[in-house]
Amino acid sequence: MIPGPTPVPETVLKAMGRHPIGHRSGPFQALVRHTSEQLRWLHQTSQDVLVITGSGTAAMEAGIINTLSRGDKVLCGDNGKFGERWVKVSKAFGLDVEVVKAEWGQPLDPEAFRKALEADVEKKIRAVILTHSETSTGVMNDLETISKYVNNHGTALTIADCVTSLGACNVPMDSWGLDVVASGSQKGYMMPPGLSFVAMSERAWQAYERSDLPKFYLDLGPYRKTAIKDSNPFTPAVNLYFALESALEMMQAEGLEAIFARHSRHRAAAQAGMKAIGLALYAAEGHGSPAITAVAPEGIDAEQLRKAVQAKFDILLAGGQDHLKGKVFRIGHLGFVCDRDVLTAVSAIEATLQSLGLHQGEIGAGMAAAARELN
Repeated sequence: MIPGPTPVPETVLKAMGRHPIGHRSGPFQALVRHTSEQLRWLHQTSQDVLVITGSGTAAMEAGIINTLSRGDKVLCGDNGKFGERWVKVSKAFGLDVEVVKAEWGQPLDPEAFRKALEADVEKKIRAVILTHSETSTGVMNDLETISKYVNNHGTALTIADCVTSLGACNVPMDSWGLDVVASGSQKGYMMPPGLSFVAMSERAWQAYERSDLPKFYLDLGPYRKTAIKDSNPFTPAVNLYFALESALEMMQAEGLEAIFARHSRHRAAAQAGMKAIGLALYAAEGHGSPAITAVAPEGIDAEQLRKAVQAKFDILLAGGQDHLKGKVFRIGHLGFVCDRDVLTAVSAIEATLQSLGLHQGEIGAGMAAAARELN
């Protein structure tokens, strides 16, 4: 029950276990053609979704270095571990970074982006870089509204880390006017780590033409050129393509709206369960991610609780990162997760608190509250 790698369905594991085929062969081209159609469906876009053998960070770095040039000014949202990462990546490539910051646990303020963009009368801002679902804190940022302000600016691009939001909630790339959307296979895709995905708008491809940042393996031009031929510029992770096709077939059978509703239901159940036990949520009220619930148990060592849940029930919860270590634990409910899994996690946390003499309320209250949200 961590936010990645997430559980992998048996059908996906079996597909991945097939013998590899040649990546320049007709059968592999047919596989790329099919998965490309599936990826466009998931991203709700008419653009190609390019597949990189690498993690979600590779997709985000690719989005940055393929659309920007040294010295370009960017606004970078920072309200958690991954927002911090995009600030570091941007500075590493010599960009002029203005940070729009919020405290960990709080969402980015869309108005801060609006004011900065409207004040930029000389149109020097070339991109707004932000995380949609901040995995470290369980906070959702208002990507739709921020993207609207970016589009009103007319010059800047929206570069979005959708690693734990894609496949968990609605991210309609075209209708929201998103320019770069990056994600990774080990999250909502229900696959092992190893593939990352990046989709770019026509505006982003126009920016590609002027980009002068160094790139070779992550140069998206060759990926786009070979995608037209149902291929890849380098040796891809063939067996992960088998897994990708199988996972996306499962997702298409469930349907986007049903997938989003399931994740919303699991968020509601996890949050209700923790509140009923008497544990505080870390994310600001109304801004919790459908992928992960961060819990800040006051007066309780979160690491002690997390380790006890694993020892007693063989359920792994995620810990807090950086200064949140020992203060926060995180329940992942992303990807191949069902109602039973959420109920099991909530009841295991409650039972562990009882065994440690730390349970404050009525035994079973957390389980009952979670069950009510799953009706």
